[in-house]
Amino acid sequence: MSLPGSDALLERMMALHPKIIDLTLDRVWRLLAALNHPEKALPPVIHIAGTNGKGSPLAMIRAGLEGAGLTCHAYISPHLARFHERIRVAGTLIEEDALSAVLDECYKANSGENITYFEITTIAAMLAFARTPADFTLMEVGLGGRLDATNVFDAPAVTIITPVDLDHQQFLGDTLPEIAGEKAGIIKRGVPCVVGPQHDEALDVIEARATRMGAPLMAYGQQWHVWEERGRLIYQDETGLLDLPLPTLIGEHQIRNAGAAIAALRVLQTGDPDKAMTGATWPARMQRLRNGPLIDAAPDAEVWLDGGHNPAAGQALAKTLSELPKRPTHLICGMLNTKDIKGYLRPLAGQADELIAVSIPGETNTIPAQDTAAAAQSVGLPSTTAASIREAVTQITCMTPHARILICGSLYLAGAVLRENG
Repeated sequence: MSLPGSDALLERMMALHPKIIDLTLDRVWRLLAALNHPEKALPPVIHIAGTNGKGSPLAMIRAGLEGAGLTCHAYISPHLARFHERIRVAGTLIEEDALSAVLDECYKANSGENITYFEITTIAAMLAFARTPADFTLMEVGLGGRLDATNVFDAPAVTIITPVDLDHQQFLGDTLPEIAGEKAGIIKRGVPCVVGPQHDEALDVIEARATRMGAPLMAYGQQWHVWEERGRLIYQDETGLLDLPLPTLIGEHQIRNAGAAIAALRVLQTGDPDKAMTGATWPARMQRLRNGPLIDAAPDAEVWLDGGHNPAAGQALAKTLSELPKRPTHLICGMLNTKDIKGYLRPLAGQADELIAVSIPGETNTIPAQDTAAAAQSVGLPSTTAASIREAVTQITCMTPHARILICGSLYLAGAVLRENG
């Protein structure tokens, strides 16, 4: 008997809990026990938390490990165009039949009990990983850390905490120390923890947790340093100095993300740092779009896509734009109503000539385009609206054919772009 397709199974799972987010590990432990604890059968785990910059170090670590001939499972969220992107089994995106099988097995084992969509799909990923040999497992935290569905490993090989900033305050707390406390919940007793650049008040919390847990800390600016010099990436820690190519991922912040990735590889004592820099790809992180229907509609324009969506991401994006060659720059922006839209747009106001606001297609929590436009106006960014991404591109290129167009504000908007432009 054939299984329902993964889309039908995922839709069924959405109905298992009235809330999209409900942070606790009780339901996760219950279902893991019903499945005979697949989390205990995974290859060594690299566990990554943080507000910004989780995905880029994950991509670099994976490239470095695979460049050395090793195999990796990898779990990320959210996906952009297709759910299968979340689960990479021994280096390959999970196939439809395999995904449907683990989703169906988890659904049946759950026996109709309350469990969130993220929780049950995370467990499905662990089930798939437990059944396929690999050398390492890369696990990206979904939200927070302490109560995230991925936080079920007693002794990962290494934990990583990327920059902590304000985001998801309704779930994690209103202050940086509160949010840092949630992220630091992934630190485990005796397990080395790599820490990216942090505000002092966040670092204090992380250091205190590491001390309590006896976890060796490798913190940016203390145990490791990284910088760009003459078009190269220079990394230094207590074991020596590395002179490497710059990362293929664009932006000054990617230098520090690369440093965290290299620090993790040094802890693991394996991997190829050169391949970590040159082999990593990560969609919708200042990604240049070079073909597809949107590019056909704007053949002389320079079109970029970025999914950053909080004030720190806005600052990083503004810095990246400031380093590109001067060119008329137009933003196409859509955001969710859970985000600090003015905080995100304020640093971008000095780098763009205009913003065209769109509503995110198919998202009930989208900020209406007119509200995004009003927020842009309030921070000094001239703005208007469009009914669709394609219409916005056409508006821009009719007036400025050689414009730089940056589609930004949400990973959900980025997913819509990748689906439309695929």
